Amino acid sequence: LAELASRDGEERSPVEILLDIVLEDENRTMHVNFGMDETDVRTVMRHDLTMVGSDGSSLRPTGPLGDGVPHPRNYGTFPRVLGHYARDEEVLSLERAVHKMTGMPAARLGLDDRGVVKRDACADLTVFDPDTVAQTGDFLDPAVYPAGIDHVLVNGEFVVRDGDHTGERPGDVIGA
Repeated sequence: LAELASRDGEERSPVEILLDIVLEDENRTMHVNFGMDETDVRTVMRHDLTMVGSDGSSLRPTGPLGDGVPHPRNYGTFPRVLGHYARDEEVLSLERAVHKMTGMPAARLGLDDRGVVKRDACADLTVFDPDTVAQTGDFLDPAVYPAGIDHVLVNGEFVVRDGDHTGERPGDVIGA
């Protein structure tokens, strides 16, 4: 904003520039706040009670759910934990990372048939390559599917097979 404020030769405050942008694009502007540095994230990831989740919504790069510019973590929260924090940075083991994003939150929410691989469970499974799984989107191009995830099963049915969506939608709306 400071760069934009001085770009046209007219001295305006960053707040004035921001308000002009919001008015010009009819309040479609989005912003990103960075509230934690990597040291803080690593500390939190190591804590025994930390669970991995996302407040992202259902999106896809094209179509009616592809409008706007999402936060890169909408597509990359879980691959980032697996690839960056578990594999690359060794902040936690791969097994612990998987548990923090599956069994641990399911148990906390009382969803006994989710987040585990066992007989009569819902069989929601993501098959990934631990050597290549990674967040691929960034703040300039956020709507990008992650690398290293070839198959996704929901209720035991493939929804992604060999990297392609099958068109199946066997999911259920659940509540805790």
